[in-house]
Amino acid sequence: MTARQADITRKTKETAIELSLSLDGAGTADINTGIGFYDHMLGHIAHHGNFDLRVQAQGDLHIDAHHTIEDIAICLGRAIDQALESRSGIQRMGAAYVPMDEALARVVIDLSGRPYAVIRADFNTPTMGEMPTDLVVHALETIAAHAKMNLHADALYGRNDHHKAEALFKAFGRALAQAVAVDARRQGIPSTKGTLTE
Repeated sequence: MTARQADITRKTKETAIELSLSLDGAGTADINTGIGFYDHMLGHIAHHGNFDLRVQAQGDLHIDAHHTIEDIAICLGRAIDQALESRSGIQRMGAAYVPMDEALARVVIDLSGRPYAVIRADFNTPTMGEMPTDLVVHALETIAAHAKMNLHADALYGRNDHHKAEALFKAFGRALAQAVAVDARRQGIPSTKGTLTE
């Protein structure tokens, strides 16, 4: 099997991002977004998905965190899509429940080639560190759009916003790991229509 990895570079007037992803890694993360809480969440995707993820980003944080968080999510989604190539032989679907103390999250993924996201997460505080809580949902929606995945993510309950967000990102990593896993029994594209890229 060829290496399932991708290198993405994005440079705009708002951000400069270099991102590398290996789907068949060991869970190593080298992440510097300038937003500590986002580093923490992306690190959970890598660790719990056994992906190798490197992100180096410079953004217009003097304005706010929105452009940086969004553009990194664009790059991560594109990296997932590129690393999967035709998506031949993969499990395609994955699901995970993850608890974090009093919080519980559920994430279900279908690497269907059709981008769609349904994300239900209510937060009580405006920010976690330097990351606005509303951007948790936006980041996940953006990853789904650019990875061409169907994503359903729910923070089912919890009191602490940090715990709810952390459970969501851990569950995302674990569900994605299942979906991208190679099924040795499967030959070709896991779809009756014969393609997952259109």
